[in-house]
Amino acid sequence: MGAGWARAGLVARGMDGHFPVDEAVPALIAALGDGGCAVLQAPTGSGKTTRLPLALLDWGGIDGRILMLEPRRVAARAAAERMASSLGEAVGGRVGYRMRGEAKLSRETRIEVLTEGILTRMLQHDPALAGVGCVIFDEFHERSLNADLGLALCMEMRGALRPDLKLLVMSATLDAGPVAEVLDAPLITAEGRSFEVEVIHKPAPAVRGRAPRLEGVVAGAVRAILEESAGGVLVFLPAAFGPAGGCGDVTAIRRAALWRTAPRAGAGEGAQAGAGECDCRNLGHDSGYLGCGRCGVGATVAL
Repeated sequence: MGAGWARAGLVARGMDGHFPVDEAVPALIAALGDGGCAVLQAPTGSGKTTRLPLALLDWGGIDGRILMLEPRRVAARAAAERMASSLGEAVGGRVGYRMRGEAKLSRETRIEVLTEGILTRMLQHDPALAGVGCVIFDEFHERSLNADLGLALCMEMRGALRPDLKLLVMSATLDAGPVAEVLDAPLITAEGRSFEVEVIHKPAPAVRGRAPRLEGVVAGAVRAILEESAGGVLVFLPAAFGPAGGCGDVTAIRRAALWRTAPRAGAGEGAQAGAGECDCRNLGHDSGYLGCGRCGVGATVAL
């Protein structure tokens, strides 16, 4: 089973391009097929969160739903939206999510992204997790009480009630060797990719008598970067998602940046109709790419 086979299903689903984790898919599938448990150590950005659940779904060796735990609501929602988008569907079809006070699921849902506390409640209600074929513990290096408890309960339940349940633990920075020993599972690693990073400090513009508004400063910086480079820009802000963030309104910043980055009417061939409309992407609950298609705004929690 080669890496080419592993990527075939992902490319067919619209997730074209090569990610480091693609090379680990055959070994993961072999480990889950043989022993039912595996531990994956892969750095941030390797593609494990949004590619592996779909690869396991393509595999066809899992009888039941795939649950994937995420430590934060924003991460759970964004992962589900990205996977659903790659399938050409809305969230709530084959890919859905569930968290406290919010859920988008249906009878067709095969991949369910959860916040960690939800799994504990599911196990209390149904200790055998009927209808579930695999549980994925993503971002396990963050080591929360809910994640540790959920893994311990799943291991106990797998030994007593559900030997067919498959468990996959994924970590970016944790020394995963001890976890693999506890699970008696193989440790599989995926190499990451690194890119050169240039740090540029731009001073805030001087404003007489008052401090400059955050959204105006950010919009000006985004405009300058877009004019100087040909690539896209991700803007991470110290603000909570929602109508009003703690240190600034994400929506207001997005609109301000849009006003400064969107092509103007009559600006020649670059002018676009409807440039003021946002093409939302998966950076979080209230984030999106601007109308220019090159800039995304999110909060630091999305990092």
